[in-house]
Amino acid sequence: MASIVLHNADLTPPMIYPLERRVLRIGAAPDNEIVVTGAGAELHHAHIVYDKQTFTISPADSGAQVVINGKKRRSHKLTDGDVVQIGDHILRFVYYDHNLTASTKANGQSFDLDRFEALHRFATKLMSMQKLDDILEALLDELIALTGADKAFLLLTLGGEARVHASRNVDRDAIADADAAVSDSIVQRVLSTGEPLIVADALSDTHFRTSHSVMNLKLCSVMCVPLTARGSTLGLFYLGNDNAINHFTPELLEVVNVFAVEAGLILDTAVARNELVSHIKGLRAELAERRFGEIIGACDAMRDIFKKINRVATTDISVLVEGETGTGKELVARAIHQRSNRADGPFVVINCGAIPENLLESELFGHMRGAFTGAVATTQGTFQAANKGTLFLDEIGEMPLQLQVKILRAIQERTVMKVGDTRGESIDVRFLAATNKHLVDEIAEGRFREDLYYRLNVVSLNLPPLRERDDDIVLIANYFLSRYGQAIAGRDCTLSQNATRALKRWRWPGNIRELENRIKKAVVFSDNGVITPTELDLEDTMFEPILPLADARENWQRGYINQVLALNDGNRTKTARDLDVDPRTIFRHLEKERTEVL
Repeated sequence: MASIVLHNADLTPPMIYPLERRVLRIGAAPDNEIVVTGAGAELHHAHIVYDKQTFTISPADSGAQVVINGKKRRSHKLTDGDVVQIGDHILRFVYYDHNLTASTKANGQSFDLDRFEALHRFATKLMSMQKLDDILEALLDELIALTGADKAFLLLTLGGEARVHASRNVDRDAIADADAAVSDSIVQRVLSTGEPLIVADALSDTHFRTSHSVMNLKLCSVMCVPLTARGSTLGLFYLGNDNAINHFTPELLEVVNVFAVEAGLILDTAVARNELVSHIKGLRAELAERRFGEIIGACDAMRDIFKKINRVATTDISVLVEGETGTGKELVARAIHQRSNRADGPFVVINCGAIPENLLESELFGHMRGAFTGAVATTQGTFQAANKGTLFLDEIGEMPLQLQVKILRAIQERTVMKVGDTRGESIDVRFLAATNKHLVDEIAEGRFREDLYYRLNVVSLNLPPLRERDDDIVLIANYFLSRYGQAIAGRDCTLSQNATRALKRWRWPGNIRELENRIKKAVVFSDNGVITPTELDLEDTMFEPILPLADARENWQRGYINQVLALNDGNRTKTARDLDVDPRTIFRHLEKERTEVL
């Protein structure tokens, strides 16, 4: 029968609770089936539910913490030998009765506590230690004390070859030339089978007595246990006693297996953290290589932008930056200013679409005292503030027509006049402008002056939308993670593979500004620092389906034929000639279009 062994913090004899109920409750309150008191124990801390031959433990209170084999869990399916820590108490799940060697009732009768005392001591040390090597050495010391071994080794296989990472003897000292003190034959046997091994008398064992390492080391008793996590072998415990044969028993092997679970989890966490740190360092190095001031990008379109910025920056010509909202037009303007001869001068930004029309002229050129109601003092405008520097006119397409005339005069004459003043002021300003509108269309509609357009558009920089920037999407996302991970969540964050795929599939109507906001939200709601599509609010249902190649080709071909037909005003013969196809192909296409409409 499955049972829970309660190992109290004061090391009094344990109590065994058979799991005879469908739900077994654990906590400090007296109405629980297992009552635990002391630091860290909630009134109703956790419960174990039996369903379909499975025992599952979960916290019963939102503030309760349940640690399974050294790792916090919200829910965990128990397996034989699992160690559970609740507050100051250690519980062990036993699926079978074979490892309960003494009295097993909850009446305080005697029970062999050595293994549980060792586990409790190690759990206590684990909570106070931070360095991985200190934790592993403490673990080896406990194994020596528990098993009676005279030496213990931890070998790691992370580089493809098993090498000793930590070693201890009975005096709690590291062993000199530790790699030469273990048997290669025994190690390779355990690594190849993935199963623990007890060698009762190595020199007489038929499998190992001819091994050079066994003979040279004159080995007696050896126990070797693999450390696994997520289906892979990370290393192994190697315990030896050279003074006695048949020293290690199957009962001791079970206990060492429990410690092996702890060590596997500790190593897996350390490896994952090291991989994360290495990954983040690599991303930061990549970002440093692909940054152009505050702009991040490596796609061909952005490389072309960077070249143009370098060319125009040292001149005083006007530049018009075009692009959708959120593509980083102001960053481009700043990059031009920072690389110009005016870098030591002011960089003044005015959003032409954010200032009320009746105040825009005063904002741009300043006003005299008494020029209008509320003008209690003479003020400078942004044109005067930008003297000897750069003036960036953001959203220039939103500027009213009557002000466009005055802007044009200021650019031509380099002179501005305050509202209510009769004298002009000379200015030395470089003009940069940006818009998310197609100004040529605005000119055609009579909403923008053509002469001003050509004054501003000496050089134009057309920023591509984020959806057209290929791998820049992930690069910029990782930049925002490095920027906001520590600032918001106090930890480094990284993207999961599914999150990376979702970022590339989304169309990004809000461009970089939308990406930044999604990353901020994901950092806030991430549980472990690994960002998923759910935390980015990018679910599969939001994406356009990926079509089979044949369907995608057919859709494109139909659209292209329709486009050429429209250019030819529906003339089928001319369309067939332009496309170099048989006219019947165009007739079949049109017939299919009509059929689908009906």
